[in-house]
Amino acid sequence: MGLYDNFSPYIKQLFVMILVLDVAELSYMICLLFLYFQVFKNVGFQFPVFLTFIHYAVSWALMAILNSFSLLPASPPSKSNPLSLFTLGIVMSLSTGLANVSLKYNSVGFYQMAKIAVTPSIVLAEFIWYKRSVTFSKVIALTVVSIGVAIATVTDLQFSLFGACVALAWIIPSAVNKILWSTMQQQENWTALSLMWKTTPITLLFLVSMIPFLDPPGVLTFQWSFSNTSAILVSAFLGFLLQWSGALALGATSAISHVVLGQFKTCVLLLGSYYIFGSNPGIISICGAFIAIGGMSFFTYLNLHAKKQLSPLKVSSSLAKSKLGEGNGQNGDGFGAESV
Repeated sequence: MGLYDNFSPYIKQLFVMILVLDVAELSYMICLLFLYFQVFKNVGFQFPVFLTFIHYAVSWALMAILNSFSLLPASPPSKSNPLSLFTLGIVMSLSTGLANVSLKYNSVGFYQMAKIAVTPSIVLAEFIWYKRSVTFSKVIALTVVSIGVAIATVTDLQFSLFGACVALAWIIPSAVNKILWSTMQQQENWTALSLMWKTTPITLLFLVSMIPFLDPPGVLTFQWSFSNTSAILVSAFLGFLLQWSGALALGATSAISHVVLGQFKTCVLLLGSYYIFGSNPGIISICGAFIAIGGMSFFTYLNLHAKKQLSPLKVSSSLAKSKLGEGNGQNGDGFGAESV
């Protein structure tokens, strides 16, 4: 029997669901990156924050259509603190908007360096807010992943002063964004779509306030055409699917695990372009990708092993509670008992 066969059916289903979500998110990301290249280079739309605004506006319109047909999941009965929803809406606008601005003013290598810094930021933030600690084994695995991704992707560190400031300012909102998405879904019973529906108007509001400061002038004089508009709207639709799949993955995993999944996608893109399209990133980058994947495999093993150890404890706890209930006369015949 393999390692996978040793786990409970729930863990197997969770693992398969996360794998499917990861493949879907990877597919959407590849298509979206291609369309981003078309929009920024060929279409000449040099307004990253306004492009982000269009993406979220299209997402909100699509969710409004779903809501009109009663297809949008309802909010949980115990609603969250409005401050949490407001904070999530703000950090969504900052993390997405600043990421697109960073890609415009910095090289991809510098952007990857900033992404690597998100991992320790999440670990530190979760320890400060929720007193969550990471085992030494996971620290080793995350360090190997970060080193491997750095070797694989950080080949060009060109940046401007403004771009570097934007990239540094993006790290904290990106970490907080992932933590809130994961925590609110797992602890407060929010679904991905219902949480997107509640927070998107706040995100749109703050994106509008960011446009005058981060976008160059000229958005109102842009020459719109059918082909330009089509490319932007298709990218917005893919952006909606990418956000939805990412939110689902965060609800099924943790913020740190989602970052590792994102770095896995980066390595897959690098190795896939080498094996399928014949690109040559260099032997050092290829070795770095394999090092990162090795660290990711070890991190995944540690997570699955931890879930396997927790499963018997949950079963034992539920059995103990049921026996205690029977001892107190709560077996279906007592006062206030529920009979079916």
